[in-house]
Amino acid sequence: MGTVNLTMGPVLFHWPEQQKRDFWFKIADEAPVDTVYLGEVVCSKRTPFFDHSLEEVAARLQRGGKRVVWSTLAEVVSKLDRKVIESFCNFDDVEANDVSALHYLDGKPHRIGQYLNTYNEETIRHLAKNGATHFSLPVELPIGTIRELAKAATEVGAGVEVQVFGKVSLALSARCYHARAHGRTKDNCMFVCEKDPDGMDLKTHSGKPFLSVNGIQTLSEKYLNLSSEIDALQEAGVTAFRLSPHTCDMPGIATAYRQLLDGAISVGELDGKLDGLGVPAQRMNGFLHGRPGFENVPHVQ
Repeated sequence: MGTVNLTMGPVLFHWPEQQKRDFWFKIADEAPVDTVYLGEVVCSKRTPFFDHSLEEVAARLQRGGKRVVWSTLAEVVSKLDRKVIESFCNFDDVEANDVSALHYLDGKPHRIGQYLNTYNEETIRHLAKNGATHFSLPVELPIGTIRELAKAATEVGAGVEVQVFGKVSLALSARCYHARAHGRTKDNCMFVCEKDPDGMDLKTHSGKPFLSVNGIQTLSEKYLNLSSEIDALQEAGVTAFRLSPHTCDMPGIATAYRQLLDGAISVGELDGKLDGLGVPAQRMNGFLHGRPGFENVPHVQ
């Protein structure tokens, strides 16, 4: 298959500081990823818990041969949010997840994150004129749309990234579901989201698993796994593949995906490895096939 870029997305959950430090140090030392994304994407109230460790973590990752990209918040609802985004946009390598970041990045090389609605070729051309060099596409796009967007990105000299593993973000709200579920308000949440390191799973009234909640973010309940679609995505023009962090063995998962990308193992072998690395059995790939996202279309050998 040739060498392609494997990336580790930002930690979406509110993990304790030591857990997050240990995670990134392990990624630095053990995970065969090329690029990592640092920064709080979901809730600006969490930033004081880890901001003072960012430079140390970034240095450790860079010593481990990783490129560090700084991810901005995905939603702005307060003056604090704007200040957090402005501070991150001062870094050299930034991924914008909210349109407000583009004000600070205009004319400066930057990346466009998966939380910005890059749905058509004209959007790619417009953003590229203002400095965008790389696009992480929204998770709900089918392969045909990805192919067209990758073609447009190639024409402007930009890279294209697609998430291939982990729960996927479906929506963001100004309200905090996590706080409300525990009888608290967003302003007095007491950071209850820390109790659910992979998100708080929800069920329907009939008791069936449905979605997951991470603060103001709604996630899928199932884990995305696009192992069987890697070839098709590469043929469509995708240049980078993103893993979204969870509490399972992420260095092991990164190693398995790297082996798949390098042609060292098969799709079946990778899927078997996931079973032994703490990844829940219920997985999904429906969006890429133009079907409901929670579905899992079987791999045809």
